[in-house]
Amino acid sequence: MQISFRKIAKISLVLVYLVIAAGAIVRMTGSGMGCPDWPKCFGYLIPPTEASELAWEPNRSYEKGQVIIVSEALLVAKTDFKTEDTFLADHWEPYTKHEYAIFNPWHTWIEFINRLLGALAGLGTLVLAIASLRFWRKRKTITVLSFLTVFAMGFQAWLGATVVYSVLEPVKITIHMVMALVIVALLLYITYTTKTPRPTFRYDRQLLVLIGLAALLSMVQIVMGTQVRQFVDHRIDVVGEIAKNLWLQDPDLWFYVHRSFSILVVLLNGYIAYRVYKGDFGYTKVFWVLGIVFLEVLSGIAMFYLDFPFASQPLHLILASLLFGTQFYLVLEIFNGDKSPKSL
Repeated sequence: MQISFRKIAKISLVLVYLVIAAGAIVRMTGSGMGCPDWPKCFGYLIPPTEASELAWEPNRSYEKGQVIIVSEALLVAKTDFKTEDTFLADHWEPYTKHEYAIFNPWHTWIEFINRLLGALAGLGTLVLAIASLRFWRKRKTITVLSFLTVFAMGFQAWLGATVVYSVLEPVKITIHMVMALVIVALLLYITYTTKTPRPTFRYDRQLLVLIGLAALLSMVQIVMGTQVRQFVDHRIDVVGEIAKNLWLQDPDLWFYVHRSFSILVVLLNGYIAYRVYKGDFGYTKVFWVLGIVFLEVLSGIAMFYLDFPFASQPLHLILASLLFGTQFYLVLEIFNGDKSPKSL
């Protein structure tokens, strides 16, 4: 049975959201450096499960690019070879991207699963681009955007590599997150524009501006949230992973701005929902937005007052990403709404 183009777009969108969720779990567990190289993991297509697999051993065959840890440093095999009874440095070269050389099997496999999901999402968008060729003659925009999404996924993969090479530099993590939202927006546009027939809603310019502003504020809030998370990561390095009650002790300015900004987000989205309800515009997804905002605020409160309960951090980011996606889809619905004068 042939899968429709729009279903492929939806599947690709779900896969991208799964990658965002996996990335949030990577951040929550501190697994960002679980694979210190890219695209392989310690030089393997399937990463090791035990530290002994990364130790030098006599009479063992190694392939070019495989990694071992010697004296707290990463060494990379220059060629395919079999070791002798004694260690020969000529067979190895130091890994030069960074000096991080810690193996934690949990971190490694969490990061590896994140990369697998990323590869699967990339494959999904590639299938989408190939399927979009059927639109080339009559609707070139769909084909162009589909291939643009593939290039965006490739750029996102490259960004992921630079994040690893920089040993999780905060600015690069933020850019990586923003790029994920750009890909979400591209897939949502493709999904919307290929929907037939589209529901007809009443166009309202002021509502369009308000929803567009709300989507922009959501992205800004996500960016500020990554800065707060960076502060938390620093605190974890200082006080340890067990002392959760100290993770937000004496927070920096980003925390207060992020928390106060959420009030503006709640008020704006609440006003939009009220205006839609009173104006009978038919945009029911605005109430989805209100529900997501409510859950987002609850997860933020839980992190602060309940000392980061399990899964609250990835849930917070996933909800924020869903919020942005729903708002962006609303922008598309309103922009393409019925612009004919309202009948008396």
